[in-house]
Amino acid sequence: MYFASDYYDKLYEIAEDFIKRGLAYVDELTPEQMTEYRGTLTTPGKNSPWRDRPAEESLDLFRRMRAGEFPEGRYILRAKIDMASPNINMRDPAMYRILYKEHWRTGSKWCIYPMYDFAHPISDALEGITHSLCSLEFENHRPLYDWVVENAGFRKESTFNGKIYHGPRQIEFARLNITRTVMSKRHLRRLVEENFVSGWDDPRMPTLCAMRRRGYPGAAIRNFVEQVGLSKVDSTVDVAMLDACVRDELGNTSPRVMAVLNPVKVVFTNVPEDWQDTLPMENHPDHPEMGERNVTISKEIWIEQEDFMEEPPKKYFRLKPEGEVRLKGAYIIKCENVVHAADGSIDHIECSVDLTSRSGSEGANRKVKGTIHWVDARDCSAFEARLYDQLMTEEWDTAAAEDKKDVTKFLSPDSLKITRGYCEHSLVSAKVGDTFQFLRNGYFCKDPDSTDEHPVYNRVVSLKSSFTVK
Repeated sequence: MYFASDYYDKLYEIAEDFIKRGLAYVDELTPEQMTEYRGTLTTPGKNSPWRDRPAEESLDLFRRMRAGEFPEGRYILRAKIDMASPNINMRDPAMYRILYKEHWRTGSKWCIYPMYDFAHPISDALEGITHSLCSLEFENHRPLYDWVVENAGFRKESTFNGKIYHGPRQIEFARLNITRTVMSKRHLRRLVEENFVSGWDDPRMPTLCAMRRRGYPGAAIRNFVEQVGLSKVDSTVDVAMLDACVRDELGNTSPRVMAVLNPVKVVFTNVPEDWQDTLPMENHPDHPEMGERNVTISKEIWIEQEDFMEEPPKKYFRLKPEGEVRLKGAYIIKCENVVHAADGSIDHIECSVDLTSRSGSEGANRKVKGTIHWVDARDCSAFEARLYDQLMTEEWDTAAAEDKKDVTKFLSPDSLKITRGYCEHSLVSAKVGDTFQFLRNGYFCKDPDSTDEHPVYNRVVSLKSSFTVK
């Protein structure tokens, strides 16, 4: 909503006022000398030889700095605080430096730019900020934040938008860290610029645009943040907690449809070629107000490859030779024969269908242990499924800080898998951003890469989870 560059004129005006009041001076130490003069954590710093430069002289130099009379690094404006302070941030920090670089908003108007620790508190004050929230590493900057606010005159009681205001205050909290997730903008930028991901909105990224594209509902993100809460101690939250929040929200709001990600064909041998039936399917088992849809079934259907085994182990209750399963919302079928291709793979499975076992009929009441989903092979839509997982390996969480400097060493090779499958024909009318539960496969969201001829669905989150909020 706002930019520091909105206030460059006001910041400059305040800087001049600081000089006039003896709160700032123009220094000409080199960067190396400034480091030497600053001291260490255990030894105090020492004053610059130009610290007591007359205010009139510093003001003249500062105005000439703005006019572009000096090269970069020749002069710098510093706050005059305390070179012996135990807090190094208070040892006459820099306020302005010369930089001949065109600004993307102000163009070439300025050749001097304010430092963050000076621009930040004043920008907050000008915007009427009451509490400036930041992460724990800025705790040592708070005294400087308060010094700038107070000396710029914003700590006095005033009225802002009809309310009594005493200027902004900084308050620090632990940053949000999530397992197997990169939260550093520097690392994320490298992943984008070196094409390790497709962009800032790559669904594996922890950015809001990426979460939106992947299909995360805003309510789920807000619920996650509320459950995590605020802390003054650094900690890391299990990414499974975020998944659980997304799963809970989508479980309540997403229509159910059938889609097959790794298809194998089933052919019914005891029905004619033109046989077809239309079956009513509920859109959500817990929300009858979401209505029903009609799904067709014909002589050929698709099922998941994992739902059939030629040599199954004990207690395998899906389709197997001579075994029966129930098709979700449809009929009971029995495997009669397996037809193999020349390379030994399964070409298709031949089954008989019990036409007396239609869902809802009396014949459907007989016991069959397994139920599988399916898609009508003659009335379906082909689509691309992008199966997303965590971008980073588990080693990322325990790696030393030195090792983490190269984020690319910890990229998971399984963060994205692409497969092509078939879904109900009803999904042809789905819009980009629409989210569905693909029965037994997970929650999926239609991606902006979709075309009429080539729909693309991102897996938002799987159905399985071992995580429980305690």
